[in-house]
Amino acid sequence: MNKFVLDILFEDEDLVIVTKPAGLLTHPSWLTPKGTENVASMLKIHLQGYSPYTVHRLDRATSGVLVVAKNKLAAQRLSDDFCLHKIEKTYLCVVRGYAPDEGRIDHPLKYIHDKKAERQASVDKEAQSAITDFKRLACIELPISVGKWPCARYSLVQAMPKTGRKHQLRRHFKHILCPIVGDTNYGEGRHNRLFREHFAVHRLLLMASAIRFTHPSSGREINITAPFPQQLVNLFESFGWHEHIVY
Repeated sequence: MNKFVLDILFEDEDLVIVTKPAGLLTHPSWLTPKGTENVASMLKIHLQGYSPYTVHRLDRATSGVLVVAKNKLAAQRLSDDFCLHKIEKTYLCVVRGYAPDEGRIDHPLKYIHDKKAERQASVDKEAQSAITDFKRLACIELPISVGKWPCARYSLVQAMPKTGRKHQLRRHFKHILCPIVGDTNYGEGRHNRLFREHFAVHRLLLMASAIRFTHPSSGREINITAPFPQQLVNLFESFGWHEHIVY
């Protein structure tokens, strides 16, 4: 029995756009046991045996909009547009602290295969340009002590990456001292634990909320927004962030 369900947001003869749940792989990985669920395998069943083309990916811990091509030509055109930064991706995340009202993080990043390889990569690889624009949408102060502080502060941030480096948003928000809540690699354990214990949130609070691009065949603009998983709806409602929820 499948643990995950893909919600299809858009589909035609060239594309299928889905909402990927947090915890689900985009495609098979040698790091996980054989048979581990992933978007590519699930869509292969949906497409009755035809192989889907994953033109971009989301980290396993990230939820949200994922675009998959149904044929080679559509995949090539979309891949070219991703390389040319013609596709606009928008993310929502909850970060520690009061983030700046808005800004641009222009901080080069070195490629890493995984967290264990980060130190070696920092020696072997040159940093690549990485840019993220962001805007704070809301903030909250919780009467919960964390460390020496009597209260805990958090921000809801909209992020628009202009490049696509591995773990870019997670590393960029760590760089400005506002790590994403639930991030076990780049975040802060005390705040992750607060959300687990007080809100039963055991996931990375990062969601690919929307994507906008030109259709590879028709040329028309496609603008897709992902509905929130119920857990995030409940969290945002408890924080009074109702206006930012997408149902």
